[in-house]
Amino acid sequence: MRAKYFIFVLPMLIFACNPKGKTDTQTAKRMKTSDMEVVVIRLRPEQDLKKELENFVSEHQIQAGILLTCVGSLQKTHLRLANQPEGTSFEGKQEIVSLVGTLGVSGSHLHLSISDSTGKTIGGHLLEGCLVYTTAEIAIGILPQLRFERELDSISTYKELTIHKP
Repeated sequence: MRAKYFIFVLPMLIFACNPKGKTDTQTAKRMKTSDMEVVVIRLRPEQDLKKELENFVSEHQIQAGILLTCVGSLQKTHLRLANQPEGTSFEGKQEIVSLVGTLGVSGSHLHLSISDSTGKTIGGHLLEGCLVYTTAEIAIGILPQLRFERELDSISTYKELTIHKP
């Protein structure tokens, strides 16, 4: 049986920002950490990209994670495009050219960019319904010294990232 993921420990310097309603860069916090776990997972055909990431975060109780990289392909894509209230579906084979975001058991925020056979690239907020075509190779950085929360921001009116030390 093949391993589903591998864990690496890397030295890292973390910059965290917890603005609490402030808009300047003076609120950035510098935290030095001696470890960040890097987990590499591979999704297989027909798996749902968002559901599998959420399951992984929940199963491993990840309090603060960041997507480091993702490559692969999709056979169906579902994104919420910029400033749109609903998702848009794209049929057909697409290359994953980028997947970025923050992960945590209290909520994640993920953006996906895909490219078709002509090189046309589009991106948006990752929604359920993105089905893997051949593979999705994903590296996740786990930050054990932090806890990500999603709290209502009075300015944006959305639940936004807040960063805490456990």
